[in-house]
Amino acid sequence: MTKIFSSETRIPYLILSIVFIISIYPFFYMISTSLMTAGEASNQYIFPKKLMFENYYEVWTSNRFQRYTFNSLIISSITVLGVLITSIPAAYSFAKINFPFKNTIFYLLLISLMIPEIITLLPHLLIIRGEIIPLPFGPSWMNSLQGLTVPFMGNIFVIFLLRQYFKKIPNELWDAARIDGSSHLNFLIKVVIPMSKPIIVTVSLFTFIIAWNSFAWPLLILTRDDWYPVTVSIYSFVREVGPNFNLLMAACLIAIFPILLLYFFTQKLFIESISNFGLKE
Repeated sequence: MTKIFSSETRIPYLILSIVFIISIYPFFYMISTSLMTAGEASNQYIFPKKLMFENYYEVWTSNRFQRYTFNSLIISSITVLGVLITSIPAAYSFAKINFPFKNTIFYLLLISLMIPEIITLLPHLLIIRGEIIPLPFGPSWMNSLQGLTVPFMGNIFVIFLLRQYFKKIPNELWDAARIDGSSHLNFLIKVVIPMSKPIIVTVSLFTFIIAWNSFAWPLLILTRDDWYPVTVSIYSFVREVGPNFNLLMAACLIAIFPILLLYFFTQKLFIESISNFGLKE
């Protein structure tokens, strides 16, 4: 016990404790406030006198909250699927296939990561309004599912992460597969993807979280509530519930529950991917 709290470890433990408290307090506040009455929440009680689970039911059954939550599930799932369909072949090409100007193209794509996302919103908006190129499925993608998903199906950062992981797969496996008459597509599907489940799960989780938390883009292109995601619905919910912070915190917890549930089922592969990930030229 004395070794654990020796003078050498006391300061690191103190710093970690402070960081832990700062990180966990907002989550604790949400849980505690969501179980309070409106009066207790407005008076800033630390703990509820009685656990008001009814708050969750009231939020879930009001303001079309169920529909908006399912909208977010659909939008996030389709975005993840689209990102994987585009990013896995692209990353494999950069990692295992030689073609002219491969490195130049890859580094130009990486440079695009330096552009703030807010700057790309206007070009994306003009594209989905059909003002730059003609669009399939209608003259405009405003107030549509494809407008919420398609612009984000090409993710350079995901391509980078997958490419770095694919480069760790020994080239000898491809040489053996090529001798047996395998094509690059067959090798990708039967060898590379099964060996890369941890990183694929990781980028899927990241993409799902980003799509789930998206707020500015849906607020920009949606003028009707048909495809409102849960983030925009909470923004509208703030104006409806007013000072009822207990209901607002209950809505926030319901909104983050799918993310926590998804991480719970994928944490093993996620941790494996993080621990094994490395950068390779």
